[in-house]
Amino acid sequence: MQSRWALVEALRARLADEQGTISGPGATRIALCYPSPYHVGMSSLGFQTIYRELNLHPDCAAERAFLPEDAAAYRAARMPASTVETQRSIAEFDAIAFSVSYELELPGILEMLDLSGVPVRSADRSESQPVVVCGGPLTFSNAVPLAPFADLVIMGEAEELVHELCDALRGGVSKRDVVERLGRRPGFWAPGLRPLPPAVARAQDDRLPARSQIVTPHTELRNMFLIEPERGCSRGCTYCVMRRTTNGGMRTVPPERVLELVPPWARRVGLVGAAVTDHPRIVELVRNLVDDGREVGISSLRADRLCARPELVSLLSRAGAKTLTTAADGASERLRKALDRRTTAAQLVRVAELARDAGFRQLKLYLMVGIPGETDEDLDELAQLAREISRILPLTFGCAPFVAKRNTPMDGAPYAGIAEVDRKLAFLRTRMRGRAAIRPTSARWAFVEYMLAQGGRDAGLAAEDAWRAGDSFAAWKRAFAERGVQPAPAARPEDGRLRLPALARWPVVATA
Repeated sequence: MQSRWALVEALRARLADEQGTISGPGATRIALCYPSPYHVGMSSLGFQTIYRELNLHPDCAAERAFLPEDAAAYRAARMPASTVETQRSIAEFDAIAFSVSYELELPGILEMLDLSGVPVRSADRSESQPVVVCGGPLTFSNAVPLAPFADLVIMGEAEELVHELCDALRGGVSKRDVVERLGRRPGFWAPGLRPLPPAVARAQDDRLPARSQIVTPHTELRNMFLIEPERGCSRGCTYCVMRRTTNGGMRTVPPERVLELVPPWARRVGLVGAAVTDHPRIVELVRNLVDDGREVGISSLRADRLCARPELVSLLSRAGAKTLTTAADGASERLRKALDRRTTAAQLVRVAELARDAGFRQLKLYLMVGIPGETDEDLDELAQLAREISRILPLTFGCAPFVAKRNTPMDGAPYAGIAEVDRKLAFLRTRMRGRAAIRPTSARWAFVEYMLAQGGRDAGLAAEDAWRAGDSFAAWKRAFAERGVQPAPAARPEDGRLRLPALARWPVVATA
């Protein structure tokens, strides 16, 4: 069993390996928390950006804390969730601010609060305990399951709103006053004051681009400096939260500005955004980075753009990439058109040829399985495409069960069901045996994600029940049943159903 001292020393060792750690000058202290382990959280560009913004405020000092990789060891050592910078409990700060990326991180919030002796429900916390604030990418979709636990929720892009938070916290103002004041401001939601969240906020363009503050070897993206050449998306994919109607579509940053902000010591650079290859000057930007001897990664490669800009493929190969990754999303041309995903089979084949010619060793395609209206004929079409591509380059599919999100045209679409998703994956494995590898994510946990993505406050309470019962899938399924959780109704046409071209209509409620 690890001692408390050993756990503290592990935090200090991580701090020693970081480059770029900062500390704000102010007396108002905020514990900026990520409800997943360090190696995940420190790969989050938004988390790092908010860390810098908080510490730029003249009256604020922010420190980072993460979900322990071994929470049981922390409990055995009676060690609270503690910050990397000073190894102090998050309960000692004026505010505890969580950046939440997606639904399955909700138990991490509860674990970190409970480890630190902070009641998980806002109604059970005293006036003397920290204000608990939630924000992050999840707020673009469905923040309502956070309602039982958050005193405040920052909706959307938070670069400017966190400065309002710091202003409100200073001067010994009571927690109630902070919540009531900010809960009436645009971009803030106080679940105790109103039942539903407001619209998401949009940061001013002069706040762009988001970029790394700290580089560390202990992340998913080892020693990589992250920066966004664009924010948002100009496309209309029906399943995507970050589509063109979200926060004004795509906003681009000139390559000159991006290059100016990449530090000389950063030998690995990650270009991050929802539609990086849609940037009109992306080839120029990547060429400059590669000519400067840097490795380059891009978070979102679109097949149509790669076909139109083949130099980009060769530049990524020169930058050290061995696997080229893009998305098929739908299994067939029919599904992709219905999803307004304009990728064609011919483009995917062409991308494989470009990757082969540039010296890539493998092509990886992301795929959603279980889209409403999907048939075995669609999956057969995908298998035929895989045969063609596999003759060009080794092929891997990253398969994720389709999960409908709030604030998209597919809001309200049902989950296909665990058994049906597993059947489809088995079908694909059989059809693609010897031609392509299938690497799926869990159909069971996709169902949990779906119930939270489509749920309300009762789904949040079910998450607490499941977490207290051990956070197993069985605990989640039992908690949803006992709470009577059903996906909350979405805004729909008068007949109560959504429609997409060429897809079957779906019922309001799905089962596992």
